[in-house]
Amino acid sequence: MSDTTILHTGENSPQYIAFRLLQEVAYAEKKELWKGASAAEKPDRKWILDTYSECLTAVQHPHMRSPKQTAR
Repeated sequence: MSDTTILHTGENSPQYIAFRLLQEVAYAEKKELWKGASAAEKPDRKWILDTYSECLTAVQHPHMRSPKQTAR
């Protein structure tokens, strides 16, 4: 057997869903991802990559997330 790389494309791929989740997180945290957006601040490269990585992990491995903490 040979190792194969699976490339997911389209709106149902984990990568696309993680990207959309990144957009929602940025909106919730008032981060501006695009020029001309009305958010308060521009995220740096580290924030974008770390947040996308976290989103991708959440999409691909939802069981790895910690239990939801209750709001006080």
